Amino acid sequence: MPETIAIGDPADPRIEVFRDIRDRDLTGRGGFIAEGTVVLDQLLESRQFRPTALLVLRNRLAGLGDLLSRLPPCVPVYVAEREVLDQIAGFAMHRGVLAHGEENGVRPTPIELVASAAAHSRPLVVAVGIANHDNIGAIFRNAAAFGAGAVLLDTTSCDPLYRKALRVSVGTVLTMPWARVGAGTDLMSLCRDAGCRTIALSPAGGTTLREICSDGPMALFLGAEGRGLSPALMQTMETVRIEMESNVDSLNVATAAAIVLSNIYASRGR
Repeated sequence: MPETIAIGDPADPRIEVFRDIRDRDLTGRGGFIAEGTVVLDQLLESRQFRPTALLVLRNRLAGLGDLLSRLPPCVPVYVAEREVLDQIAGFAMHRGVLAHGEENGVRPTPIELVASAAAHSRPLVVAVGIANHDNIGAIFRNAAAFGAGAVLLDTTSCDPLYRKALRVSVGTVLTMPWARVGAGTDLMSLCRDAGCRTIALSPAGGTTLREICSDGPMALFLGAEGRGLSPALMQTMETVRIEMESNVDSLNVATAAAIVLSNIYASRGR
């Protein structure tokens, strides 16, 4: 286990990156916060991101031996008591484990991500205008569970590296290939240029999920709760609906994505 550094003063400048970790604060300070052991495990597995520092509740330290043994030797491990840790974070930190992370090296380009997914016949998941952190996190978790090749997001969708999105994704944001690219039309062109079918998921879809053929590379487009994908975008794609009771308007976007991805996964014999 690496040596630890005791923090007794919430104002200690060494733990500045962990101070008042609200989602709205992250974009201004660089990097991201991984909260909890499950997300930390994914951070340590990631090729794209790396930890720069840990802040741990003292009574959690004894149970973290395996995780801490995987840390690069240059990563400091700060330890604090409950009162100090809560003051640093700005709220009651029940999980007691925080890691600050940053990007590690150069990401594959969006073109490379899409080409790789298409070459391996893995579906792409495309989020357009999804600003809800819980939904983005759940979409990543579902994409990872059902073998998607990558997640693509337009620039109006929320940052997957927000603390809450990371937590809901159980850290899969850190291990699933992803990129943010322009508008929905840009994403559609990117997928089509790689030979992918573009499928818009909508309660008003012209084809049922049971009727679509899942052979070949495809990109599943998801819109925000309520307004969904724009009519102009859907007019240029295949539209698919999930059959359900007539008195229910729609499903949560992440739930709907899970159903479609599970169907594709099963039909391809994964």
